[in-house]
Amino acid sequence: MTLVRIDNRLIHGQIIETWLPYTGATAVVVANDQLAADILQQEIMSLAIPETVKSAFVGVEGVVEAVARYHSVRETVGVLVLFSNCADAKRAYDSGFAYDVLNIGNVHYSPGKRQISPSVALSTEDEGCLKQLSRRGVALDFRCVPNDPVQVRF
Repeated sequence: MTLVRIDNRLIHGQIIETWLPYTGATAVVVANDQLAADILQQEIMSLAIPETVKSAFVGVEGVVEAVARYHSVRETVGVLVLFSNCADAKRAYDSGFAYDVLNIGNVHYSPGKRQISPSVALSTEDEGCLKQLSRRGVALDFRCVPNDPVQVRF
């Protein structure tokens, strides 16, 4: 695995232009139940992914299998895994998808959320979810782009 990230935008220019080159990942797994069921949205997002990068759109419960499939392919250097929210990242972890570091890159503000950085606003539920992951040994990396200074919270 190369990077596990929460970004409610999922596939977008920042992922393609900064995180893929920074990590050297040759595969992207988007773990999102709604997107896994929406072929049209998958096709639209796939247009942004370079042809040299493999991609999979899976439900949260399918992330373990999708990542394992890419790790079994010899030419796969690394896998970038994207979740749209904290709850999905924790649900995947609870169902056997182990990771040591979770990058929290973009969580949009909405009423009831606390802005903790320019690109991340967390609800009480989000904070509780991240604290649980942190207590289990997952390092929390709050960065929008790779050259931002690492901010660890909780």
